[in-house]
This record gives sequence, C-alpha cells and structure tokens, in this order.
Amino acid sequence: MNAGLRTVVVLALVGVVACASDDVEGEGTEDLTRSLLTQPAGDGVSTPLAVDPNMFSDGPRISVAEVGFNRGDTTALVKVVEMSDYGCGYCRKFHEESFGAIREEFIATGMVEWKFVPYIAGMFENSLVATEAVECTYAQSPDAFESLNGRLWADQQIWKGSSDAESVVHGWVSELDIDMAAFNDCVEGNNRMPRIASATTLAGQLGVRGTPTFVVIGWPPLQGALPLDMFREVLSAAHAQLEELERREGEPSSP
Repeated sequence: MNAGLRTVVVLALVGVVACASDDVEGEGTEDLTRSLLTQPAGDGVSTPLAVDPNMFSDGPRISVAEVGFNRGDTTALVKVVEMSDYGCGYCRKFHEESFGAIREEFIATGMVEWKFVPYIAGMFENSLVATEAVECTYAQSPDAFESLNGRLWADQQIWKGSSDAESVVHGWVSELDIDMAAFNDCVEGNNRMPRIASATTLAGQLGVRGTPTFVVIGWPPLQGALPLDMFREVLSAAHAQLEELERREGEPSSP
C-alpha cells in the first residue's frame, strides 16, 4: 500500500478510535490526571501544529500503556511521555543533541521512565512510512528498533525528501537482524496501524500543539526542543519533589 493510501487508513482509524462509543467510566489514560490533560503546552522551540477540533473527542480516552516505546525502570519515580513526529526537525534536534545525555543521566540511573510516542502530525513528508517501519521493527526486536530509530533521526533529510521513502527505509531495515518476511507482512497488512492511530488520537487528547511535546506526569506539558540544561533542571526538580513526597508518606503518623 502506498504512503498516500496509508495516510487515508490512519485518518480513518483515528476517526474510529476518537468516535467510538463511550467506554467504562474511569478507563483510559489512568496514569494521566484530568487536570494535566487540560494544561496548555509551555514555551519551546517547536513546530506549531494546526489543532484539529475533531481530535478532542467525547469518546474513550486512549490508554498511554497501549502506545509508544518505554525506556527505563518501571519503578522510576518520574514518568515522562514524549510526543514526537519522525518528520519534525525540532524532534530530530532533541534526539540528536539532548536525549543521549538524558538517557545516560536520568533513564539509565533509574530516576526516569521515558515513553517515546511517535505519532502523525500530518504536516511532514513520509512520516507515516518511517513510523510504520519503526512499529513493525519493534514488534520483532527492541534492539533493532533502537538501531532504526537512531538512523531515522540521523538521516532524516534522506528519507523525508525521498520520492521513494519506502524503498529507502526498507533498505535500512534489511540491514537489521530481523525476519524481513515477517516485517513485510506487518507493513503490507497494516498490522500496526491501530497503534499509530491511537498515538495520533492521544496527541489530540493531550492538547499537543507543537512538536516535540513532553508530558512529565503530574506537571504541565513542556513544548519544544528545550536546552539540555533546562531538561536537567526540570527532571531533577521533579525527582526531588517525588522523592520527598515518598519519604513523607513513609513516615509514621503522629499519635
């Protein structure tokens, strides 16, 4: 299926997810507070998006657990959800310049659990091709996903500007240690489209108005490829606050 037709499929799936019948009360984004969902995005160097009001649905919330790729310790005090589009230049800037240090200093040390959620903003060429390839690669191997993820950011201009992005990305995937027949079946069968559609709907439900956007659970969203030092300040402060809260909750109450 070509990229244009796949875009139609994603938009159709988004409509299905967003307009589905009401779910059981209390289900959905159980790990995001209602107050957080209504917070506006903060300042940052980002690509602004035209928000589609249809994304703000009265239907069931998308569970964060159903989408994205997790890194880090599930018991980490600080939880971060990153909403990015593979075609976004500022998202590439963040991953190329800041994420490596964040991963080493906060994720690998057990302070932060990071969920990367790639979605389709609808304004970047060949983004769906890249996202579907990542999804179908991850279905087989998280390690292969990491390799392809890094390649897509580093060589963004190559696949983004290609007239045959599918062949370019397919060539990169073929260099990975995965079953290519299974990968092709995944892509041709649109097996991961529901996850991509759910991620795109989630972006709307979170009120994402620019890429990248970062949701530190319990705090208002951060928008844009912010300086690394600012990320360090925010994540350190969040961890310290949650650590103090955990300490207080563990103290015996006064008689």
